[in-house]
Amino acid sequence: MTVSGPGTPEPRPAAPGASSVEQLRKEGNELFKCGDYEGALTAYTQALGLGATPQDQAILHRNRAACHLKLEDYDKAETEASKAIEKDGGDVKALYRRSQALEKLGRLDQAVLDLQRCVSLEPKNKVFQEALRNIGGQIQEKVRYMSSTDAKVEQMFQILLDPQEKGTEKKQKASQNLVVLAREDAGAEKIFRSNGVQLLQRLLDTGEADLMLAALRTLVGICSEHQSRTVATLSVLGTRRVVSILGVENQAVSLAACHLLQVIFDALKEGVKKGFRGKEGAIIVDPARELKILISNLLELLTEVGVSGQGRDNALTLLIKTVPRKSLKDPNNSLTLWVIDQGLKKILEVGGSVQDPPGELMVTANSRMSASVLLSKLFDDLKCDAERENFHRLCENYIKSWFEGQGLAGKLRAIQTVSCLLQGPCEAGNRALELSGVMESVIALCASEQEEEQLVAVEALIHAAGKAKRASFITANGVSLLKDLYKRSEKDSIRIRALVGLCKLGSAGGTDFSMKQFAEGSTLKLAKQCRKWLCNDLIDAGTRRWAVEGLAYLTFDADVKEEFVEDEAALKALFQLSRSEERSVLFAVASALVNCTNSYDYEEPDPKMVELAKYAKQHVPEQHPKDKAGFVRARVKKLLAAGVVSAMTCMVKTESPVLTNSCRELLSRVFLALVDDVEDRGTVVAQGGGKALLPLALEGTDVGQTKAAQALAKLTITSNPEMTFPGERIYEVVRPLVSLLHLNCSGLQNFEALMALTNLAGISERLRQKILKEKAVPMIEGYMFEEHEMIRRAATECMCNLAMSKEVQDLFEAKGNDRLKLLVLYSGEDDELLRRAAAGGLAMLTSMRPSLCSRIPQVTTHWLEILQALLLSSNQELQHRGALVALNMVEASKDIASSLMESEVLEILSVLAKGKESPVTRAAAACLAKAVEYGLIKPNQDGE
Repeated sequence: MTVSGPGTPEPRPAAPGASSVEQLRKEGNELFKCGDYEGALTAYTQALGLGATPQDQAILHRNRAACHLKLEDYDKAETEASKAIEKDGGDVKALYRRSQALEKLGRLDQAVLDLQRCVSLEPKNKVFQEALRNIGGQIQEKVRYMSSTDAKVEQMFQILLDPQEKGTEKKQKASQNLVVLAREDAGAEKIFRSNGVQLLQRLLDTGEADLMLAALRTLVGICSEHQSRTVATLSVLGTRRVVSILGVENQAVSLAACHLLQVIFDALKEGVKKGFRGKEGAIIVDPARELKILISNLLELLTEVGVSGQGRDNALTLLIKTVPRKSLKDPNNSLTLWVIDQGLKKILEVGGSVQDPPGELMVTANSRMSASVLLSKLFDDLKCDAERENFHRLCENYIKSWFEGQGLAGKLRAIQTVSCLLQGPCEAGNRALELSGVMESVIALCASEQEEEQLVAVEALIHAAGKAKRASFITANGVSLLKDLYKRSEKDSIRIRALVGLCKLGSAGGTDFSMKQFAEGSTLKLAKQCRKWLCNDLIDAGTRRWAVEGLAYLTFDADVKEEFVEDEAALKALFQLSRSEERSVLFAVASALVNCTNSYDYEEPDPKMVELAKYAKQHVPEQHPKDKAGFVRARVKKLLAAGVVSAMTCMVKTESPVLTNSCRELLSRVFLALVDDVEDRGTVVAQGGGKALLPLALEGTDVGQTKAAQALAKLTITSNPEMTFPGERIYEVVRPLVSLLHLNCSGLQNFEALMALTNLAGISERLRQKILKEKAVPMIEGYMFEEHEMIRRAATECMCNLAMSKEVQDLFEAKGNDRLKLLVLYSGEDDELLRRAAAGGLAMLTSMRPSLCSRIPQVTTHWLEILQALLLSSNQELQHRGALVALNMVEASKDIASSLMESEVLEILSVLAKGKESPVTRAAAACLAKAVEYGLIKPNQDGE
């Protein structure tokens, strides 16, 4: 009997509604056979809703279990199989499927009970016997492993907690072994059951960095993807204790604590989704409550005195990752609303803090930017005007509380907070600027004698200048002030910021050559000064970052771009700064590179519309002569030579909130520009570009993911994918490429994706299965009907390679579809490349599935002339494919061979068989030999 696919019920008397249930069940079975497991699930679910009999319900539930097994959702597979067993305790298929799900979930003791029951019901079933042997072996291995690790775990903790072993190599090795052991679920369980959490708590209490790191990394293994162990760990250690480790001075320990908390968050969030069930099915404490306690402690940590700046940054990073919804399709944003009510003031307090001189709160150069990112994420997660109005009200009340009645120090804190908002949710920042006296104070403080006051005010002015709503006001009131600061200030920190303000205002026309804000040559002078500061190693990274900000705006001007890419020292300094601890520079670096490569969106204006606009005396944007394609290509070559790919690869690896989705999009745009020329793709791959593109294609804005996916497609088309994406990485490329097949993508993106998938499909069966799993086949089939000949051809070539998979062959063999007809007709098209692809697919399918040979004469009356045209083609590849199709048809059945031998095909094959030795002559000769074997033709006197 078959035990892997959905079962077929025995015939029985029809019950009320049975015909509909039966029909939907059969429909589900067909969809399952075709590999559409989601569709099959839907059909079975609909059938369950039609009042099915208990026997039908058992079959439908076990069929749903089979679908979930295929979709690798083993929790649901177990649930569905259990429902089937409740209806029919002797349902052997349901028992077997539940055992498969339990095995995948690691619950071997329960899986073996189901298999033993299967064997008792069907003692001669070899599939059940083999499965029972395999799982028995796994259990024995696990028992051996667990017994051998008992003594090891105890010994490792003895060494680690022995004061006599302090700093020894023995202690270091023990800590490493403990971490490695915890990475395996069985090892983590052993440590947990050996009183491990209490012992790890003792390691944390030592305060020694090495022991704390070992303890935290071991706890990661214990808590990873295991809700009940996570909650038990929190109850032993205490949520407050775990969170407090974030605030230690040692950066490595703080980062390890951050990783542990991320794992804990993931486990708790999974618990919220699954209804409080742990990995082993145990009921645990309400994870939603634990989640809020954890977040509440993180919010408290933000404003605690004595917490390290790195710890505060890590707390902000965790809040960014865990609080906002992952998808706006999820209607529940209650966690965001709760954080805004409980912690918005605390986040604003970090955003309003200054790094130098140190205030009450220790912050890093990245803290304010991280706070801005978190505020932006929270604001974007709000669903309605009422929620946004509450956010504005809380921000404005906080700023007023500092601005009014708190003296000069309060005004500085308020202005710093406004800057933070302008860098994050700028709508809130603009509203804060409109509060009475704020903008006037900014202008007044720019003229202060105190450097700290000037810095705060000038930065606020710069951020305000970037918003279109304020630019006109500042152009009128702030340009002369900024010029004065730039010329007269003795402090480089002030001058460089004033320069950035001028750069922002000077680039207000964007790439429009006709909209220059400053006199001819002024932008080039500003850019030269920015490059000078950028290359000055004596200036700290935080100040040099502002030089990059200035260049990010000035590089809208093509003359500035040309000078910048010629300046090797400036490019080297830019790339070095992008790798530094000053992470807030990333967006500015990415912006400057987008401008230099012209990878922003630009559409050539319609000449007729331009003439019409001139006639109506309307402004017409003009492109700079040095922004033409030739200049852009030359700039890309210079950037590649300077090592831009290596720098961008490091930027992508950054574990910081500063690498926002917008920043990712900019990097994706630059990568796409870098791989545009085929000659440059080898350089990009050699410097790690392929590896860097994968995370960009899987996370970020929709535009950014699409651009990165297109860059991946270009690399996959022209280079060896196995070299470009070594190891398991090659399988990660499939999903981004399939995303380019959606109708919202351009024709070029569709075409490049199809070409890339064709290359991947020709490499291995595992890659073909990955493409099928991503549901690409229906989309590829759709493009086989595309009007554009290149897209149609690429889709056909892709299908030809996918036809090596059994599932695709099943689709062609299924009754009631025109897939085979389309391939036959395309084999007779005028487009030679399309014919080659279709004929190749036809040769493959008729070889793998001989039953298709008998259907070829049925799909079209023109089949014979199409086959003859292939055999008579001047193109040897087409001839060979035609000869293979003929051979497959002859070998399939005597009747088909007879119809071929009665036509002109016999004469054509006879001529081909006498030709010069080649694959074509061998195939033709084999056809004739088979016909002789059938007795349809006789060899002549020469034996030919």
